[in-house]
Amino acid sequence: MNASHALLTPILALVLWSLVVWLWMYVTRIPAIQKAGIAPDQAREPSSLDALPLKVRQVAYNYNHLMEQPTIFYALVLYTYLATPQSELSVGLAWVYVGLRVVHSLVQATTNVILLRFSIHVLGTLALFVLALRDVLAIAG
Repeated sequence: MNASHALLTPILALVLWSLVVWLWMYVTRIPAIQKAGIAPDQAREPSSLDALPLKVRQVAYNYNHLMEQPTIFYALVLYTYLATPQSELSVGLAWVYVGLRVVHSLVQATTNVILLRFSIHVLGTLALFVLALRDVLAIAG
């Protein structure tokens, strides 16, 4: 791989993971909808899916989470790539964030231990803070 593109690869990895979770969501959700007897027209109202088992809804909740905070990650990594010198630390922080998002997904979609999930989320957020702070220092100095 071209070393100058190393910072962009975690973006691809998180996009691919998001697609895996999307697939996981539908592989579990569609049979659960059928088993619950929810008609497709009823599914227009999100609350109609509250009848689905929690294990099924947790995967969907995680997919939604992958569409939230990671948008900051995508913008931040692109900014870092375009505006600051590339560094192993920046690449490492991006991979740490991606790894923590994958672990967060697995925890949320399976055991959903809240304190563990929250701790993983905080660690990922800290990786974003450090990356952003490094960018601020790079442009200020």
